[in-house]
Amino acid sequence: MKIYTRTGDKGDTRLIGNRVVAKNDPLVEAYGSIDELNSFIGMIIASPNLPSEICQELIEIQQLLFDCGTDIANADGKIPYRTKESAITWLEDRIDAYDLRVEPIESFILPGGTMEASQLQYARSIARRVERRLVSLPISGKGNPNVLKFLNRLSDYLFVGGRLVNHLNNQAEPKYVRSGKVFR
Repeated sequence: MKIYTRTGDKGDTRLIGNRVVAKNDPLVEAYGSIDELNSFIGMIIASPNLPSEICQELIEIQQLLFDCGTDIANADGKIPYRTKESAITWLEDRIDAYDLRVEPIESFILPGGTMEASQLQYARSIARRVERRLVSLPISGKGNPNVLKFLNRLSDYLFVGGRLVNHLNNQAEPKYVRSGKVFR
């Protein structure tokens, strides 16, 4: 099998179920953004100073992101959805566990600290963009609702993961200095 198909040479692509759409279709843009997030997470995994527990979880998250992309390309439900509620619960468990290991948030935190923490925060911003793309889809409210929930929790996971990496490296978190106390 050849890696190139020539089917996209005129700017079209095929979704699950053989529906042909333009490559700039909002569905394609959404799952392409998930691919971008997944690729960036691959770069984070390659970071030599990333804690092994986060590394292993990010490897699983890459699998789950591929499931999300498949579900978006399968908006019509031609095949069973892959993103399950258990993936969301798993992320929530990880978020809660990590949150217990870091200082309570008293002011807004800026992206930064160690390289790995900064990369996790950047991935968080990509995840938020993917969420915005999903809610702007013409089919918003259709398809697998677990995809949007998963991406929302993933951005929270990436945030607290970045905080944990800074904590484990005794790196002070950059704080927004013009902020009052948050979460009163």
